[in-house]
Amino acid sequence: MRIINIKKGAEESIASYLSNREESDLKKIDVQVDAIIRSVKLRGDEAIVEYMEAFDNVPGELLDGTLKVGQQDIDNAYGSIEKEVRDALEAAAIKIKEFHQKQLEKTWMSTEENGSMLGQLIRPIASVGIYVPGGKAAYPSTVLMNVIPAKIAGVNRIVITTPPGKNGAVDPYVLAAAKIAGADEVYRVGGAQAIAALAYGTQSIKAVDKITGPGNIYVARAKKMVFGQVDIDMIAGPSEICIIADGAANADFIAADLLSQAEHDEMAASVLVTTSKELAAKVKSAVALQLSLLDRESIAMMSIHNNGAIFVAEDDDSCFEIANIFAPEHLEIMLPDPISCLDRVRNAGAVFLGDYSPEPLGDYFAGPNHTLPTGGTARFASPLGVYDFIKKSSIIYYPKDVLYNEKDKIMAIAEKEGLTAHKKAIGIRFEQELKNENQ
Repeated sequence: MRIINIKKGAEESIASYLSNREESDLKKIDVQVDAIIRSVKLRGDEAIVEYMEAFDNVPGELLDGTLKVGQQDIDNAYGSIEKEVRDALEAAAIKIKEFHQKQLEKTWMSTEENGSMLGQLIRPIASVGIYVPGGKAAYPSTVLMNVIPAKIAGVNRIVITTPPGKNGAVDPYVLAAAKIAGADEVYRVGGAQAIAALAYGTQSIKAVDKITGPGNIYVARAKKMVFGQVDIDMIAGPSEICIIADGAANADFIAADLLSQAEHDEMAASVLVTTSKELAAKVKSAVALQLSLLDRESIAMMSIHNNGAIFVAEDDDSCFEIANIFAPEHLEIMLPDPISCLDRVRNAGAVFLGDYSPEPLGDYFAGPNHTLPTGGTARFASPLGVYDFIKKSSIIYYPKDVLYNEKDKIMAIAEKEGLTAHKKAIGIRFEQELKNENQ
């Protein structure tokens, strides 16, 4: 793991660090993804089955003529998983519900003294498709984090697509989480073909209005391509963590937290920012030691080698400046009084305060959403929430006399913009009054 010394005033020199993580040849991937989307749009289920055989090694005959997972299979999965895991998922679901219920917005109206009324109409999106990754691991937590906010928002139809195993079956933990969270439909479809199906519909899968959920680069590019046909949550990139710590911090804790992101995939970025050269050396050693104990050692090792770094800054101000430039998905603050440091944080997807608020707490249990902006997009983006599953409509009501009093101002702006029909739409309502005034 590289140790890099940063001089005061040189913080901007590391601004390109995260953006330098090239995932692959995007042009080549985009050509493949575009072909998949076009094929699914044209041939529907037939194309999906072909791609499942090619990409997921699932023989078509194992699909039993349907992509949909039956309710009995979902119920059986819920009953088959270990009780301690089921109880943990149930407890996490309660925490997630409690947090996200606080985000729920309501329709509001405001009546002015002149009798005009203005407001905002809040309505849920009608249908949402949630992509749940498979392959390298199963992600029941992704189900909870996406389905529960949609349920709270009032979404009427919540659809899950997820890659099946080679036996054609969906991971039982994902299905159990789908039951706990209250998903309406589950389909065993993964990859760019799942995104195409959600966006355009097939014989088996009815199209949705919005797609959320993480995925690999093919899924991310597919979401980008179908945006406009449907809405999407974000184009998520590789996972990342930035930790700010001083010399008194626990090096073993820091190393474990850095590796908790590195094990996601080879492109994940794990960064420590500190003022202590001694801590930097301790963390580097601890990372090397803990790496050898991981089940996903090869993945984490590649991530740490390519994208891991320890920045040694001259003071705390520089530490926070570096973190704000990164705008990380996860920011941990391991300082003596982390709460007092919150006003120094400008850009972060989620902030974890103190030695005993590690990032996995947010991934699984605390309540806030773990679907977070990546790749520096925390500069302008927010975590997934209930607000992502609603639509807002403005409400305007003007009585006749109020519009009459404001007509000249409105028509003056319309005339200045050269939009005479706009001007006419106002003036026509008062033509008789204006004639009477001029007589």
